[in-house]
Amino acid sequence: MCEAGCVVRRAVVVSGRVQGVFFRASCQDEARSTGVSGWISNEPDGTVRAVFEGEPEAVDRMVAWCRHGPPHAVVENVTVTDEEPRGESDFQTR
Repeated sequence: MCEAGCVVRRAVVVSGRVQGVFFRASCQDEARSTGVSGWISNEPDGTVRAVFEGEPEAVDRMVAWCRHGPPHAVVENVTVTDEEPRGESDFQTR
């Protein structure tokens, strides 16, 4: 159970039509406005991988955002894995 002020980290892999539709840039904007740290990258297999670190509610909002993405994305699957927080301080596009 996570108490007030705790930080969680979740890795997300999103598949579908998620490259070339401004998924990374839109996600970065959303993460920064939500106060979540981490990163997002396009993977060679056509998926997008992201790591979100922050307060549980904010991280949950970002995972939920990934389930639909920006307007031109077609999300087919989202895989979420819990990880140990690493002290990310900003959200970057890789």
